[in-house]
Amino acid sequence: MTGTRAGAGARAGAGAAHPAAAGDWAAVAAEIARSVGVRPRRDEPLSRHTTMRVGGPADLLAVAHDAAQLAALVRFARAAGLPYVVIGRGSNLVVGDAGIRGLAIVSRAESCRVEGNRVIAEAGVPLARTAMLAQRAGLSGLEFGLAIPGTVGGAVWANAGAHGSDIAAVLESVRILRVDGTVADEPAGAIGLTYRDSRLKHAAEHGSGDSAAGEIVLEATFGLMPADPAAIETRLDEIRRWRREHQPLNLPSAGSIFRNPAADSAGRLIDAAGLKGARVGGAAISERHANFIVNDGGATAADVRRLAEIARAEVARRFGVELVYEVQFIGDWSDWGQEER
Repeated sequence: MTGTRAGAGARAGAGAAHPAAAGDWAAVAAEIARSVGVRPRRDEPLSRHTTMRVGGPADLLAVAHDAAQLAALVRFARAAGLPYVVIGRGSNLVVGDAGIRGLAIVSRAESCRVEGNRVIAEAGVPLARTAMLAQRAGLSGLEFGLAIPGTVGGAVWANAGAHGSDIAAVLESVRILRVDGTVADEPAGAIGLTYRDSRLKHAAEHGSGDSAAGEIVLEATFGLMPADPAAIETRLDEIRRWRREHQPLNLPSAGSIFRNPAADSAGRLIDAAGLKGARVGGAAISERHANFIVNDGGATAADVRRLAEIARAEVARRFGVELVYEVQFIGDWSDWGQEER
């Protein structure tokens, strides 16, 4: 789940420039602590907050421990014209080696409860945890979530899916922080869920280009079906076994690099192109699953991206298929030399 980034010279209203415009991050951090009650960290490496374990520092990084703090931090950034991005567990992301300008907001909003046949979870809850909570409550439908390494917010944002199901199949409603700062509950049908996509992904792309654009997931409600907890656990065990056998769980990765093209598999195409084991620096295409790039020692974000571009170009050359990225490349990539790939 990502917010949008404004220019560093944005102003907080019509008056004097915000301290961020002058790069006075200590003053901005103090203002956030005073206004929101969250103390940001300075120059925090994003490699500590992403599953690929790459990424340079954020000028500021703040952790939101509940939905109210998440909304408050986003509202602060928008009001101040402060560049910002919201992340969950940092899966499905590759942060540039130069890091993130402005404020990185890490969502650790992890309240989760069962009400009747519904599971209601804040944005920062790992989706795998919701799957296990649902199993204990005798509710079926979220089993596929065990295979998703991200959070509820990111899963809704991307309509994440695996093992024959996806968020669209179980999402009942979503609580969103709107562009104007208000909070709204919307039915699942209103957010345009399609294959690995939603309206939320494109709000910023088609917005004004400033930090007021974009919507943020605060909470999601999943409508599930009663079932025997033992039968649900059996299904979860099958998913665990499949993942151990088919995915490189022992090495850092961002999950699937590319979306699957229609009626085919990105992993199959990359494998057929003879690229399993190919590497750039510390990044390698997994021998176990070709749609995974792993960090098997000291990879940089540039290594990961160059290797992904090699795979994309080779599949296009060999098979005429243009692979579409599932991962998001975020942050400052101005120092990334594409000519070197």
